Amino acid sequence: MAPGVVHLGLGAFHRAHQAVVYDALAALGDDRWGVFGVAMRSPDLVRALRAQDHYYAVEIASRAESWWQVIGALRDTAVAATEPQRVVEAMAAPSTRWITLTVTEKAYNPALAQFIVQGLHARQARGLPGVTVASCDNLSSNGDQLRALCREAARAISPSLATWVDQQCRFPNSMVDRIVPQSDERVRLAARQALGVEDLAPLSTEGFWEWAIERSQLDAADAAALASVGVMVVDDVKAFEEAKLRMLNGVHSAIACIGAVVPQNTVRETVSLPWVREFVRGFLDEVAPVVRRPNTDAYRDALLTRFVNPALHHRCHQIAQDGSVKITQRWVPATLALQALGKPTPYLIMATACWLRYWLAQDEQGQAYDFNDPFTQPLQALVRAARDDGDCVDRLLHFEPIWGTELPRASGWLAAVRRDFDTIQAQGIQAAVSGLAT
Repeated sequence: MAPGVVHLGLGAFHRAHQAVVYDALAALGDDRWGVFGVAMRSPDLVRALRAQDHYYAVEIASRAESWWQVIGALRDTAVAATEPQRVVEAMAAPSTRWITLTVTEKAYNPALAQFIVQGLHARQARGLPGVTVASCDNLSSNGDQLRALCREAARAISPSLATWVDQQCRFPNSMVDRIVPQSDERVRLAARQALGVEDLAPLSTEGFWEWAIERSQLDAADAAALASVGVMVVDDVKAFEEAKLRMLNGVHSAIACIGAVVPQNTVRETVSLPWVREFVRGFLDEVAPVVRRPNTDAYRDALLTRFVNPALHHRCHQIAQDGSVKITQRWVPATLALQALGKPTPYLIMATACWLRYWLAQDEQGQAYDFNDPFTQPLQALVRAARDDGDCVDRLLHFEPIWGTELPRASGWLAAVRRDFDTIQAQGIQAAVSGLAT
């Protein structure tokens, strides 16, 4: 069957999340959800998948048990950087009904929208109907943001195309959740032992997953199909989005900074330290008042269990990648919302101080590490230009692309972050973080 979904961003997350959902739909006899998977730059994964007819295995593991599932949702693949026209043709194919994205927060820019709109323009020119364009990245109002970018890109081509996109295409907001570490040799060996064959692209993930998507932007038949395999089709995604960004993603970023500096290799190793576990619980309790998701306490407890899943080897430095873009979505809105309620934010402040310490590029054992972050150059330039620790803190906390303008004007916030950073520098992260509980 021809693919019905073009997915941009063929990373581990998509292959262990949306592709598994589409595979479940195929198992029910609904063949409209086969995937044309697009790696944005690297050809390595595409070569591996093509070598095994696009099948791959996913280990689904909890603390008590694990099993392997062979996923067959992928029907074809391409590399956007070297095969852009193939991708445009896939987006413009008559069978394509959905375009989905997991390209990370930093990729939401005019160039991304222009690429998508090439496919939409070709559909319009061929008299084909519009499609559902669903962002599955950790962005607030991700569908609204993508719609605005695509509308602007379409308007630059022609007013009629902009009107067609508005009238014919849907851009649902969504929230997706599943912890999916990057694959490594351990996963490849486990796949070989479990399956008896060599899998060039296996993955390991947890049993937990969620996908909440906006009902008003979905075709009714699509909504019913997705709901039949466990997707939450809801009137308002905001409550799920807030919980994911402010609780799971927010504390994940803090854990990553702490683990990278202490140092610990993985999230599980870091959260297994009693003082870090207490910090995680305190952080989640702190942000809970500005999360509207039902059963917030149960969600918090589930997160604490998920973080110490021994089957997941989620590296701290991997999570810390692109951190400057992530914390803009995760910490800043939560801090401002709590300040508006008159509530203290000691755990978010400590997380910010730990992030500052992370940017000194050396762990507490003296080992240097590199950054993978879109703001690496300007932030490291600020660090190098600082006269002393206090000046370094001031420069980094006034970097507007991360912190905006409102938060740095709050003198109490600045002073508290400086105090915690000074404690980290004098006593180490463990002593500083443990001090929150006293």
